[in-house]
Amino acid sequence: MNPPFYITTTLPYVNAEPHVGFALEIIQADVIARYHRLRGYDVFFNTGTDEHGLKIYQKAQEHGLDAQTYCDQYAARFDALKGALDLSYTHFIRTTDMHHVRAAQEFWTRCFANGDIYKKNYHVKYCVGCELEKTDSELVDGYCPLHPNREIEFIDEENYFFQFSSYQRPLLHFYKSHPHFVAPDHRLQEIINFVSAGLQDFSISRLKAKMPWGVPVPDDEEHVMYVWFDALVNYISTIGWPNDEKAFYHFWGTPEHPNGIQVAGKDNLRQQSAMWQAMLMSAGLPPSKQIFIHGYIGSEGQKMSKSLGNVVNPFDVVERYGTDALRYYLLGAIPAHEDGDFSIGRFESFYTAHLVNGIGNLTSRIVTMIEKYLGGRVPKPSKDFLGAKRFWSAYETSVLGYQFDKLVEQINEAVGLCDRTISEQKPWEKAKRGEDVSELLYGLLEALRHIAFALLPVLPQTAEKILSQMGIASDVFGDWNAETAWGKLEEGSLVHKGEVLFPRLS
Repeated sequence: MNPPFYITTTLPYVNAEPHVGFALEIIQADVIARYHRLRGYDVFFNTGTDEHGLKIYQKAQEHGLDAQTYCDQYAARFDALKGALDLSYTHFIRTTDMHHVRAAQEFWTRCFANGDIYKKNYHVKYCVGCELEKTDSELVDGYCPLHPNREIEFIDEENYFFQFSSYQRPLLHFYKSHPHFVAPDHRLQEIINFVSAGLQDFSISRLKAKMPWGVPVPDDEEHVMYVWFDALVNYISTIGWPNDEKAFYHFWGTPEHPNGIQVAGKDNLRQQSAMWQAMLMSAGLPPSKQIFIHGYIGSEGQKMSKSLGNVVNPFDVVERYGTDALRYYLLGAIPAHEDGDFSIGRFESFYTAHLVNGIGNLTSRIVTMIEKYLGGRVPKPSKDFLGAKRFWSAYETSVLGYQFDKLVEQINEAVGLCDRTISEQKPWEKAKRGEDVSELLYGLLEALRHIAFALLPVLPQTAEKILSQMGIASDVFGDWNAETAWGKLEEGSLVHKGEVLFPRLS
């Protein structure tokens, strides 16, 4: 049996169109999932939509729709990202799915039985945009800095609470025992500082009479679950928990050997690495294995917002430039661990430099020379000038360290090495003088093969086109080594030039 690998994104709220910030997150997760699939893992890749809560309920009312109909429309848009961004997720969960609802209720029941759920009056300032309570110190001029156009709401009602405060010591012990639990390291230190300062119990229900759109609380018809409590359970309900324990422990793992990798933005750090882990402890379930936290994406140097009209829609970018162009920019031009920026000018410059003049041009040059000087046939194998072992070692380090920008940089450096070799060796001049260029061209073609395999998780469409020009199948899984990656070039096999990979911008 292939070893299991589980990865999930957060679930975006269905209160607006998909934006490029979530595209970044799901493409990062897709690279990790594709890489592990290539290495022979049994991959479970989850994403979906978060559909409960006050924000969704209010949006549905604004549009004159019942909440379920409203959610259905937007959930379809998020699922459409699979085709637009060439994603390989295996599961798409909606928090309105009945199996998720039942799982959330079972999770509640277990936490309640453990003594971690109780009732008290809830009087707090609340940001609907974040679906989180806010202290005065978190507000700027009375507004949430993340949602400055939304009025802060005041909640004063009896709610159920989760006894988060009981988990300060268990969480700190867990972080100490798992020093790589949150990546990058400074995010782990951030959550350690947060937990060390003391934890406050948090509300996990709302009065149904005021906000009916939520999962019903077991044995209490007057309450529905607070959206965060319900939504976090999706990471295990998607596997079939609690009904399919075999699948659950196979993919999510055990307390001794957890498998769950979660990708999230920095605004989700507390929810994923503290709240969710405490909830899992309360329910007696294994923790996540690791949380990777990425930054935000701005637009033209400003925070994206609908009021400024600078929100970047990934569907629009793909329609104009293509799927792989967007994937390469988000992975290579956006800092993997910090905030980044999306601007059309920078996007087009990156596209031209690294795709048109880089990968696309190199592929065309090598294949053209093979056709022109060697009759389109792979020559006799010769030495490796790329340094395959070093290349793949650095590649794996970047993937497993979530250093996507460095990963793209390594691929670009390999492309640059090939370009420099061509410019320095001038095979056309050697061929004109009657010299044998087969060894040189084999080395270039072999380097291109490694580059193409390295691109499979990053730019799957482009990688498949390059491999196709070499007559190599792209559906390779598991049989890998550092010198040959997946197989090797076969002497005498045909190489043929294909279509232009990346057209120049007009």
